[in-house]
Amino acid sequence: MISFRSFLVLGAVVGLAACQPVIPDSNPGGFVDPGRGVGFDNPNTLAARDAREAELAAPTVGAAPGVQAQSLPPSGAQPVGGTTPTAGATPRAVSNPAGLDAELAQIAAQNDAAAAQANSGQQVVNASPSNAAPVILNNPGISDENNFDAVASRESIESDAARIQSNRQQYQVVQPTALPSRTGSTQPNVVQYALQTRHPKGTRVHRRFNVASASKFQRNCAVYSSADEAQIDFLSRGGPERDRRGLDPDGDGYACNWDPAPFRRAAGN
Repeated sequence: MISFRSFLVLGAVVGLAACQPVIPDSNPGGFVDPGRGVGFDNPNTLAARDAREAELAAPTVGAAPGVQAQSLPPSGAQPVGGTTPTAGATPRAVSNPAGLDAELAQIAAQNDAAAAQANSGQQVVNASPSNAAPVILNNPGISDENNFDAVASRESIESDAARIQSNRQQYQVVQPTALPSRTGSTQPNVVQYALQTRHPKGTRVHRRFNVASASKFQRNCAVYSSADEAQIDFLSRGGPERDRRGLDPDGDGYACNWDPAPFRRAAGN
């Protein structure tokens, strides 16, 4: 015998089942298409979808390179925008904007004019308001001797021979003369000293008795900016016989590694 509690549970289940919404039959004909969902079997929806797919798959006709062409939808489909194509009309491609050829011709003419002005030696520079016009350098006096065509147009074998003869007549040989004596200076001349001596660098010709000569040599030679300056000061202080500052510890007569060889080579040439 069913208890009162079981009767209440059964009533609740029946009530919940009655509240469920009824799903409409999306395929009343019984045809099952796995690729379609609820509502996709509507004739209007199918027609719009087929029209769109045909429009995307249709090849473009007569389109210029880089220009997207327009194609007509298949027959029986409503084109996007609600307009109906005229019967017998052919697909029409989007042409170039009006006046494009004329604009290209104008640009080409401007380029030709600019090139003509550059070849004529006169150039027009249009500067922006924020920038000053650049200075144009035009020097017609620059030599064109390296330009074969330019030289060949005005010179000949006879003119070349005459010019060579003229240059030979103007050529003069300058004989060497003795070097002038230096005046206005009382300091020793290192060039003259280098030419008067004969022994090479490092040959001892003078006696030295310096104490701690190595450290004294390094410290005192660091004062001078060059070996020539050290040699001049060395000769001014009684050198090469005397070396009060220890600039010539090896006794060769040359202070702070000064070398007379470059001066001797220059005089020998």
